[in-house]
Amino acid sequence: MLWHMKRRYTLLLLLPVTLVFLSLLSLQTGIHSKVINGLKNQRLEKSKEPLPLPRHPIYKPAPTQRAIPIVDNFPRAAMAVSPSDLPPVPSWNRPPTPHVTEKTPLFISFTRNWLLLQQVVVSYIAAGWPPEDIYVVENTGTFNANKEKKLTLQNPSYIDYHRLTTIFGINVLTPPTLLSFAQLQNYYLSTSVEKGWDYFFWGHMDVVALATEDISPPYRSLYIRAVEHLRENLAPGYARDDQGREGRWAIRFFAYDWLALVNVHTFLEVGGWDTMIPYYGTDCDMHERLGMAKLKSENGNVGLIYDTGASLPDLEILYRRKPRVHQAELLVGSDMMHEKRKLPDLIDLNDTVEDEFNSPAWEELHQAMEELQYAKQHTETGFGRNDWQLRQAGGEGEPFYRHPEGFNIAIEMIIETGRRIFDEKWGHRGCDLRGVGLSAGDAWRVEHDWDRPEGKQ
Repeated sequence: MLWHMKRRYTLLLLLPVTLVFLSLLSLQTGIHSKVINGLKNQRLEKSKEPLPLPRHPIYKPAPTQRAIPIVDNFPRAAMAVSPSDLPPVPSWNRPPTPHVTEKTPLFISFTRNWLLLQQVVVSYIAAGWPPEDIYVVENTGTFNANKEKKLTLQNPSYIDYHRLTTIFGINVLTPPTLLSFAQLQNYYLSTSVEKGWDYFFWGHMDVVALATEDISPPYRSLYIRAVEHLRENLAPGYARDDQGREGRWAIRFFAYDWLALVNVHTFLEVGGWDTMIPYYGTDCDMHERLGMAKLKSENGNVGLIYDTGASLPDLEILYRRKPRVHQAELLVGSDMMHEKRKLPDLIDLNDTVEDEFNSPAWEELHQAMEELQYAKQHTETGFGRNDWQLRQAGGEGEPFYRHPEGFNIAIEMIIETGRRIFDEKWGHRGCDLRGVGLSAGDAWRVEHDWDRPEGKQ
């Protein structure tokens, strides 16, 4: 009995001691956790603090290949003091005097690669387009730097403003900032509205325009054939709709939109270009909306329009002067290609004698352009389709300089975003919007057709 009482008494004494011990243990654990957490937070705070000076960025590897400096592709124009120092336009292509009654403005936009811009301008002039009707849109975002001669030949944004306006006699328009493709198209429309033009032509800068000399008579220059298509579009009764309204046409393509004739009023009627889709895909969006509005679009032929990513070594050949030496091995598109081709001698062209119409020299020029186009469009040649956009890589330290490769990367990122916007706008991937049953009122209202369960239409 006494033993049990002692045991009970001992347990009663141990109970409060145990409770006190457990309380102290819990307190210690809490303090320990707070200390540990405090240390961790202190480390995090320290990690947010700037690293000690000096600090240096980690640079990407430098390019292994540098762009080869370009050489101007029209030496005679570079030395010219006045338009009379240039070769004359071939007699069979000279624009009519006086000017045709229709206005024939031609927009060509430029962002980079002077060689290709100069080439396309000279090709249209030599094909008979009146220089005063050609409008180069200097879409470089460099403000007046080119006009004030602050950029040099190796700069991707370089143009020879004096040569374009004074020697070639064309017009240069400079938007207030760098524009995307869709914004450029709206710029063409707004400029036309401002100048009172009901229509205009526009073309890509990476093309060459040649008149077709080997066709059955009567011969008409590329320019005159373009005017004939324009007159057809403006003729009474053309593109009459079900309500009897005339002139319900939107666009006429010549080699798709490498050259195109645009109706200002119908483009504005459907809302102009969607600038939220800045590059690829915006043409699908625009042309499909024109079709949804039942506006007429068709194709035409004015001559040869070549898609090129390289330049002829000397643009004088486009003026069709008679060569003293019939054949000579020269580099064609020497700024990109490294294969020798036979062409009329570009160095010993006779200054005064015009070549014969549809001569072997024209056929050789035609074949050379076919090869340049093939090289651009087929990757097995070793050249990418848009490599010409990175041909110039100089200009560092000049006003408004952009890193050429960085600029290209940024454009590609914007292009990809624009594609996703197009897909989201129409709920469809691809240009066949009308083909899958979409209409103008469906924009931004349609679920993704690529996400639909199988069998759901």
